[in-house]
Amino acid sequence: MIFVIQRVTEAKVTIGGEVRGEIGKGHMVLIGVADTDTKEIADKMVRKMCNLRIFEDENGKTNLSLADVGGSLLLISQFTLYADCRKGNRPSFTGAGAPDMASDMYEYIIEQAKTYCPNVQRGEFGADMKVSLTNDGPFTIVLNSKDL
Repeated sequence: MIFVIQRVTEAKVTIGGEVRGEIGKGHMVLIGVADTDTKEIADKMVRKMCNLRIFEDENGKTNLSLADVGGSLLLISQFTLYADCRKGNRPSFTGAGAPDMASDMYEYIIEQAKTYCPNVQRGEFGADMKVSLTNDGPFTIVLNSKDL
């Protein structure tokens, strides 16, 4: 499982010209799921994501978590995080989870995130989404379950 976490001042996802999810200060997270991922892995990833201290305190140190700043989450499914570009110029996505399993895992991640954060917004699994954001910093962290 891969999470690309961006600290944002604002972010939104638009599907078919309609804004489906929108946040102010918080994390905009791209989520990639592999076939080998489990709910236990998802639990670890969500806990780590929500407890990361990547917001600045009164001294300008990254010492505050999402909860500490009253931040929100915008969670976007992104199978392309598992692109394999080692051969040729056309990426292979065979490392990404099968759609049914990955969709179920995405829904599970959203529900688990709600236990940490009262405002969780989302995209739509498999949809053509337009994501816009203002990255604060910029500050971007890649969490990979194989590293936890």
